[in-house]
Amino acid sequence: MTMDDGGSRPHRRLRFQAGEGVVPVIARTSSLLVLRAHTGSSAQWAHVESVKAALAWMSLRPSLCVHYERQLLSADDEVMTLWRFLESGHQIRLFQPPIPKRVKGKQIQTNSSSVISIHDMGISEEEWDRLQKALDWPGPDQEITQLNQSTSPVHSTFSIVGLKESYKVGENISVTITARDHNKNLKRYGGDFFQAKLFNSKLKASVYGEVVDHCNGTYSVALLLPWEGQAQVYVRLEHSSEVVQILKKYRESSFPRSHYNGYFEGPGPNKTRIHEVVQCNLKWGADGGWSKGDCCCEYKDIKTGTVWQCERPKKLSCDKLVHHSLGGLENPLNPFEKQIFTKKLTNVAITGDTQIINILPNTTGIGITMERCRSGMTKPVPAGFYLKDVWKSFVCNTQKFSSSQMGNCLKNKIVYLMGDSTTRQWFEYLERKVPDIKRMDLHTPRTGGPLMAVELKNNIIVHWRPHGVPLRFTKMLITDLHYISNDIDEIAGGPHAVVVFTIFAHLVFHPITFYVHEVAKIHQSVVALLSRAPETTVIIKSGNTAGLKDIFQSDWYTMQLNTVMQEMFRDIDGVIYFDVWQMTSCHYLCEDIHPGPVIIANEIDMLLSYICPA
Repeated sequence: MTMDDGGSRPHRRLRFQAGEGVVPVIARTSSLLVLRAHTGSSAQWAHVESVKAALAWMSLRPSLCVHYERQLLSADDEVMTLWRFLESGHQIRLFQPPIPKRVKGKQIQTNSSSVISIHDMGISEEEWDRLQKALDWPGPDQEITQLNQSTSPVHSTFSIVGLKESYKVGENISVTITARDHNKNLKRYGGDFFQAKLFNSKLKASVYGEVVDHCNGTYSVALLLPWEGQAQVYVRLEHSSEVVQILKKYRESSFPRSHYNGYFEGPGPNKTRIHEVVQCNLKWGADGGWSKGDCCCEYKDIKTGTVWQCERPKKLSCDKLVHHSLGGLENPLNPFEKQIFTKKLTNVAITGDTQIINILPNTTGIGITMERCRSGMTKPVPAGFYLKDVWKSFVCNTQKFSSSQMGNCLKNKIVYLMGDSTTRQWFEYLERKVPDIKRMDLHTPRTGGPLMAVELKNNIIVHWRPHGVPLRFTKMLITDLHYISNDIDEIAGGPHAVVVFTIFAHLVFHPITFYVHEVAKIHQSVVALLSRAPETTVIIKSGNTAGLKDIFQSDWYTMQLNTVMQEMFRDIDGVIYFDVWQMTSCHYLCEDIHPGPVIIANEIDMLLSYICPA
């Protein structure tokens, strides 16, 4: 389905699939369509106002099916077309790409038309098996066809187990979450995406709690009590288990949720310039392009093997691609999916024990470590907590850096920040805080980059560059978009070099198998870098929670990508995995893909604590 910039109506093409034993009937009565589906002696009836609603109704009946992208017709023609088709004894199925699964041998089915091999992803079968286990997420044990069968944030509750009058700092409380549907029935299966924290607004204190799924509709959370004073528990349902299944479905779909623009420029007659703008997108898998046939220009990165496609311009040749930008977003949800994915049911606080928890001092302490920050450190849960807006880490000794201390820490360093706008936030923070550092004019977009800042007295150089396509940035030169692995290959490394990268926010629109491919290439480049220059500091910044919780940008997507990154780098000595997920998930600021200044300040203190450990 496509939509031009002028907001024209979407165009779909019909693809039908025959079925047996089912006789659907459709007729128009005034402004209504009357539908009847019957198998043998049983029948179901519905009155709907449009063929679109008719298709939605049929999609919810397992005896009727839709696999469609249909060309919109006028109402009468549409009814007659559907009438003739259904009278011919066919059935229709709504396009439902399968969740990725193993195919015999070394292949993975990722969508309705393409098979991805283990070789395409650049990993071994053992690595893929390990990733699948790490990514496994429970779900409904039956087909969900009605909203009231899904998890309700209104009727789901939490309770504190054995709540006492007071506790001591360092103790834990146990919280039980009970999921119920919209009919107040207990859920029998797991898969709901809950998030939990302990907080004190006056103290600007909070700590993350990991939710454990018992796969029977109940969940438990162990919450540490790390500060003296008072605290309360907060639990929210970000997505029901039914919505998570929708997220999984479209993650592996060939449906293009994100579109991109390619800008072609070239010489025209009489010294004029020709400009053409076309749609572009990722090509993934043997037949995994978003557009089929000999339609497109293809751009294959020689080193990573990633293929980018752009519709062939009418007047210019394929080598005239100059700029890239984000395009529109396309919502794939059918009417029922939109109903259970509504904002009213997304990221909603659930009710429970709101009693104040009293926490008394404890002379034995709570485990704040003084160990130097370095690679290979285990990450406990929680990894730290906020108190008076300062992150106190349980991983290693986190320091607070003044502006002058930042300059001293970065003296004689070259810092390479790569990825997206969240690492650009780090660049901008250092630009503001490091004394006498100045941004160089590289004649590039101020937010699109690439960017560079220098401080001559202490010989500090800080670079920032966005990763390669797919990337949802404003218009910028395609030549300035480099794949992270390629840039790492160009870095000599050494004790003066700090390489920091992140890749998550722009990859949530594409299959996770492609993300595995991208991370595998980065993995190869990092291994090579540390082999030639083992004293190089390499830091991976995880994805953070975001403000949007929809089919396009869900925290569940980001959490799964974080899992892939951690798993694929867990055995590499010399790599620091900096997990910022908890730092954004539990903070009192409204979640945003671009975390607020106080969170960025704490992230930079952690970053510098790894670069200059104490």
